[in-house]
Amino acid sequence: MTDHTGRASLERDELYAVAHEFEEARHAIVGSYPTNSLPDLVTASHHLTALTGLVKDLSDEVLFRATDNDPGLDFGPVIAAYTSASTSAGRAVNNYTEAFEQLGFLRRYAEAPPSADLRDARQAAFGVAQDRLDLTVDSLQETVVALRHAADRIDCTPPRVLAALSRSARPANSIYRVPATRPATEPTRLAYMPGSRRAR
Repeated sequence: MTDHTGRASLERDELYAVAHEFEEARHAIVGSYPTNSLPDLVTASHHLTALTGLVKDLSDEVLFRATDNDPGLDFGPVIAAYTSASTSAGRAVNNYTEAFEQLGFLRRYAEAPPSADLRDARQAAFGVAQDRLDLTVDSLQETVVALRHAADRIDCTPPRVLAALSRSARPANSIYRVPATRPATEPTRLAYMPGSRRAR
């Protein structure tokens, strides 16, 4: 059996690393729209590309582990962490996409002749965009917290130690599978087989 000692620590570190990437994306978005302003479309395009890339990374992390058939590893806790985080990450992308639409509208009519209706439409678009950006930031924070909490809970008890623990003492959030104990086999008994009379 392969010794997987250290694999749980690697999985935990990877969860922290993905959380850090989401945190960096959050900081970049927060810094792009100070009070009473919005990011320009170039900046917003980069942010949306980064967000969709991060969500793809979550699904790639799940795919990598869901197709791993190593009998000594159970990636259930790790997969659950990534799939749970995908909910808030998806909301972040959805909210940013809605803000992106409003930014496109504002760009489209930036030089249009002024009118009362257009002024109202611009104010509405500005307000919707800021609201959706705020929701994006909140969803990214949820994602970061979820990934970090999941990483905190991954148990790193080495496989050999787990095998020595009683079933009730084994941590639930371990990625190591304890080998099934085989029932004790009775010693093989040889039946008495007399030799052939002719051989005597």
